[in-house]
Amino acid sequence: MVRIRQALLTPLIDENPVTFQILGICSAVAITTSLYSALVMSLALTSVLAYSNVTISLMRRHLPRSVRIIVQMTVIASGVIVVDEFLQAFAPETARTLSVFVGQIVTNCIVLGRAESFAAHNRVGISFLDGIGNGMGFSLILITVAIIRELFGTGSLMQVEIFKPVIDGGWFEPNALALLPPSAFFIIGFIIWGVRSWKPKQVERSDFQPLTDHEMGHE
Repeated sequence: MVRIRQALLTPLIDENPVTFQILGICSAVAITTSLYSALVMSLALTSVLAYSNVTISLMRRHLPRSVRIIVQMTVIASGVIVVDEFLQAFAPETARTLSVFVGQIVTNCIVLGRAESFAAHNRVGISFLDGIGNGMGFSLILITVAIIRELFGTGSLMQVEIFKPVIDGGWFEPNALALLPPSAFFIIGFIIWGVRSWKPKQVERSDFQPLTDHEMGHE
């Protein structure tokens, strides 16, 4: 039960792939102008993560180390193809909007990283939960950024008006800056700052450490 809890809950905050490992930033910047796009992308990546972790875990005892990365990327690519075909069949407009970014899941560091560092060394059940947990951690940041950007950029969420704009007699003035890529970097930066202020253990040790007087030979 402890391992199950760790696999599902640790990636949410303590080892979040975005705030702790600084992975998956491209998606967080590119498609978070819309909450709907963020939700679809979150489901797509979580599905591929769970599928690839299970598949790699099943193959772990029969996978030569010399070709493991190639095989892992092939497995991930097959999952991405299935997800992309599903979107094209049931949500063609969304598929056209996210086609490039769904394809980038193949090279997403989160997916390949969990396959290499976790699924290749653990059993199927816990690997599946690890995929779901990391997918939820990624989704949490993606959805948070999308809510902030869409809400303050347009005053609505998923085409539902939240703030009435000035042009319609309301008080809200849409902020186009929130929909530009730099805003996502600032939002993610503030989220990372907030999490690491709350969890000081996540702060990396500085590469440069000033010498003390003793180390410099001063009395």
